[in-house]
Amino acid sequence: MEPTFRCSCAITSAIDILGDKWALVIVKQMLFEDAETFKDFTESKEGIATNILSAKLKFLEGLAIISKSQKPDNRKTNYYHLTAKGIALTPVIIELALWSHENIRTLNPTIGDYEELEQIKKNKEKYCRELIENYTKKLATT
Repeated sequence: MEPTFRCSCAITSAIDILGDKWALVIVKQMLFEDAETFKDFTESKEGIATNILSAKLKFLEGLAIISKSQKPDNRKTNYYHLTAKGIALTPVIIELALWSHENIRTLNPTIGDYEELEQIKKNKEKYCRELIENYTKKLATT
């Protein structure tokens, strides 16, 4: 599935790819929740339908935001991981978390406080760097 772009604006082009309901959720699940199999995604609290998940994983793979592989000892299960392009979305997701916490709580009071949020507020760059390092280390061992 080839992306279509409305215009030549960099922001609009990014939104054309990542602005749907699921793309950044999938990236967030991979980065923060260690989701890596189809089952991991379907069992998440977001409740993505299997047909939509399948399409989004293929779309993100086609854009080289994620990669798909199989472990040699388990040919039945596909494993999905962020590529360098996907990992580069980490600061964007962290900024969205901060913005949401500060601006969306009044609309969605169920947004919880979580320990990481305080770490992010104290030193956003350090948290982002450590999150990327931890994810990259995990990839090296899989």
